[in-house]
Amino acid sequence: MNSYSTLGNWFEYLNKDCDYASWSQYLIKRLAKFNAGPSGADIGCGNGYFTRALYKAGYDVRGIDISPQMLNVAKRRAAEEGVPCEFLLGDITKLKLTGKVHFAVAVNDCLNYVPPSKLKSAFAKVYSCLNRGGLFHFDISSEYKIRHILADNMFGEDGDDISYMWFNTPEEDGVTMELTFFVRGSDGRYDRYEETHRQYAHSEEAVISALKEVGFARVFTEGHLGSDDKSQRINFTALKGPMS
Repeated sequence: MNSYSTLGNWFEYLNKDCDYASWSQYLIKRLAKFNAGPSGADIGCGNGYFTRALYKAGYDVRGIDISPQMLNVAKRRAAEEGVPCEFLLGDITKLKLTGKVHFAVAVNDCLNYVPPSKLKSAFAKVYSCLNRGGLFHFDISSEYKIRHILADNMFGEDGDDISYMWFNTPEEDGVTMELTFFVRGSDGRYDRYEETHRQYAHSEEAVISALKEVGFARVFTEGHLGSDDKSQRINFTALKGPMS
């Protein structure tokens, strides 16, 4: 599908309206609320915003992403900010870490890229990487958002350095996203790039069931940034056995 070959270089820029500053503070407060230990993994780290924020908050965290383009930007931005995080190429469905960690996070739709048939095995991979009492925090775009806001809709933005068109086709289990980018080069001309993304719709009940089946003892849910509104985004905090 060639996902993120172009978007990977522009992801944080194009998501500047997401208020990553508030989002990262929510994440840090969530980890503190459950007394998460000092070491962690940011799965699907993208350009590394949350990895850098967690490191600055005192956590020993490494970033993991399936996109080399994403990781190249993450490494460059971490170096620019003097944040010595480790960034690794990896897939949540095949996750392996050297040594266990106290927590894992997967922010901003990482799990929507995992097909329903692989959801349980992805959770099992994360579970095996956590210490006893470890924590896994992640979010998903809700079924409602996938099926009624994204599907059969188009979005776009016309900027000076990059413009894009984003068309969404509904599928039985989610949505196919077709993106076309026009990126300005150093000579002022624009190059055209195309990507295809596939996101899957997961119900809250199915996610909780899969988490508990692989061994997570307790699961807590809430809306975006801790709100009660779970219509578009649902946050999950899953605990591996009793907290130590």
